[in-house]
Amino acid sequence: MGKLNKGFIQVYTGNGKGKTTAAIGQAVRAAGAGLNSYIIQFMKEYPYSELIALRALSDRITIEQKGGDDFVYKKELPSEEEKMKARDALKKAAGLMLSGNLDLIILDEVLVTVYFKLLAADEIISVIKKKPPEVELILTGRYCPEEIIELADLVTEMKEIKHYYTKGILSRKGIES
Repeated sequence: MGKLNKGFIQVYTGNGKGKTTAAIGQAVRAAGAGLNSYIIQFMKEYPYSELIALRALSDRITIEQKGGDDFVYKKELPSEEEKMKARDALKKAAGLMLSGNLDLIILDEVLVTVYFKLLAADEIISVIKKKPPEVELILTGRYCPEEIIELADLVTEMKEIKHYYTKGILSRKGIES
């Protein structure tokens, strides 16, 4: 297994498309270099196509989904159950990050959990501060708290310039889902 000499903290945020796609691309690249990755998707229960595709790389990439986002569409606050799912997912990811068995940890959509009050920024910051030096940590999602931007080594903002959603095009299998 390849090992990183130095792991950094990356943030992919903003309102544009491509945050999850970029993070998954990084995991695929890492797998090609013999690195092991763990991806946890917060607020995603839908069977996105990447779950199927990444099965082919399951010896190097593990991907899990924890929690849903129905409350967003219903314009409700998240239930205590959803908050617990998010906390449990973050705790699991932190434990795996500290295990010494993984090179890359991706917390997909973890940043938006703060906006929707599933997690507090301090809970995520606590995990970031525990990151071992040789582990790469990627956090994705809209509305990244400033405190997390300050801790990151790399921040990329996906900015929507134009999107076909505005013309009524819905999510397409294999492209957005």
